[in-house]
Amino acid sequence: MLLLLLESLPARQSQSNTNQQNPAADNPPARVARISYMKGNVSFLRAGVDQWSRAALNFPATTGDRIYTDHGARAELQIGPYTVRLSESTDLTLTNLTDQIMQLGLQQGVIRLSVYQLSSGDTVEIDTSHGALTVVEPGKFRVQTDPNGDHTFVSVDRGRLQITAQDFSQTIEGPQAVQLTGQDPIEVESVPIPAGDDFDIWSDERDSQLAESESAKYVSPATPGYADLDDYGHWAAVEEYGPVWYPVVPAGWVPYRFGHWIWVDPWGWTWLEDEAWGFCPFHFGRWVLIGGVWGWLPGPFVPLPVYAPALVAFLGGAGFSLDLVAWFPLGPFDPFFPWYHCGGDYLRLVNVTNIRNVTNITNILNVKNINNVHYAYQSVAATAVPKNVFSSGQPVAPHVAHLNPSQLAKAQIIPHPAVNPTRQAALPGKSVPAPPVRALRFTPANRAAPGSTTAGANRTGPAPNRPAAATERNVPPPTESTRRSVPPTVERTTPSSRAIAPRPVPPPLITRNAPPPPPVMFEQRRPVMLEHPGRPLEPLQVEDLRARRPVTPLRDVEFPPHPVPIAPIRPPAPPPPPIHPRLSPH
Repeated sequence: MLLLLLESLPARQSQSNTNQQNPAADNPPARVARISYMKGNVSFLRAGVDQWSRAALNFPATTGDRIYTDHGARAELQIGPYTVRLSESTDLTLTNLTDQIMQLGLQQGVIRLSVYQLSSGDTVEIDTSHGALTVVEPGKFRVQTDPNGDHTFVSVDRGRLQITAQDFSQTIEGPQAVQLTGQDPIEVESVPIPAGDDFDIWSDERDSQLAESESAKYVSPATPGYADLDDYGHWAAVEEYGPVWYPVVPAGWVPYRFGHWIWVDPWGWTWLEDEAWGFCPFHFGRWVLIGGVWGWLPGPFVPLPVYAPALVAFLGGAGFSLDLVAWFPLGPFDPFFPWYHCGGDYLRLVNVTNIRNVTNITNILNVKNINNVHYAYQSVAATAVPKNVFSSGQPVAPHVAHLNPSQLAKAQIIPHPAVNPTRQAALPGKSVPAPPVRALRFTPANRAAPGSTTAGANRTGPAPNRPAAATERNVPPPTESTRRSVPPTVERTTPSSRAIAPRPVPPPLITRNAPPPPPVMFEQRRPVMLEHPGRPLEPLQVEDLRARRPVTPLRDVEFPPHPVPIAPIRPPAPPPPPIHPRLSPH
């Protein structure tokens, strides 16, 4: 039934002409990288922001974001069917993250990558100073590179990995380990597989928790955070809804009240929950109130659940307070209408993949007046805060404003609050000094044809950027005798323990797929947003800013529509784009 509905549902007619020509071209990514674990000091640099801040649990990282773990620290990112874990003194950039590609840039340190599933057409790539590493088969992989870029060690516990560099390509299969040295050309040497250290043991334990999770019976395994539900609640079968997860929460708890609002492009206003278990239930599925107790309904089992910044509806209108921003959680059959730009197919996908029972989805998506929709929890679970609390990313719970029945009765559903974010709302946490990282530079595997690759290329054939004269080579696997001894050169020491003076200019990271252009800085976007407060810029508007040309007016027709400010003042032409943080030394 689900597949038939997906084929038959009509696309909404409120999209722009550009979207109608290519409905999916401008859809936001369906997946993000959830920060699912942190230990010690973990710093974070948002794409488009020039200020480092403390990383935050459950923060949704995306293309261009950079994360650094200090000495003694660890971190973990969950991205659909992939998990990336960072050891101490590790500098990692999410170079590109879309529905088809996860491209990581490892400047220094140690990461472990677990790929549980690799769908046809998907690409998983790790770029290092010695070559691009592309996953060919699911498995477990470890990559370590020193701060100077002198060596890169690659261990394949299970699965297959392809190494691509200038005029070079080869595949290694687990269990196997190699050492990469040099640039143009690189040298690859088969080495013994090092014994596991504390970081490896911890990573294996985390993988086991995912594999043994009870919640995996009810939640799509591509949904980040499902395993956390095991320790914070219980599942029960409800006749009307099916499996329902009940969290252990204090009396008076209401969804989307304990946390704060942040600004993350391209989605705009995004809920960042305080609950350690909250990522899965606040960005997928629906909440339901049963007998005075809140439970969470997972979406259906689908290969790629569609991430939502917050599954809520906002309240406002002429009869509502001008000083407050209010919202409420969506119920089991309530529609979610995005407040950000998307293609013609996105509206049905984000709803169908997050509502298990979709028998009435057609009627929901064909509504003519959103205020005629009967929302389940508009009058019983609304939360409101002053606008300055909302816009500056302050905690919601201490500032909740009382809403009387008369206010709620007069309130109307609005697309989004007409509130622009402050700089603080664009940061995950408190500002911190820049960690000891250096400029990121990229170079294609074949410099004669930069940017000629595409995600989803044939992984078993030649590297797409490699000249025709290059050949595919396989490193012979180590013998059983060589696995027993580990020479000092491949000991699993962290980069921070190497007493080597850093080079003034580290070598560039070699890429197989061309990285996307640097993001437009947050401060450059803000003046344009004054024309339509609270609405993220559309892709064409972002491209206009990047090209330093006049910004195209907003094209999307919002649902429900609301007035455009009278006689908006066009901001002056933006200054030349500053150097992106990932390309600067700080």
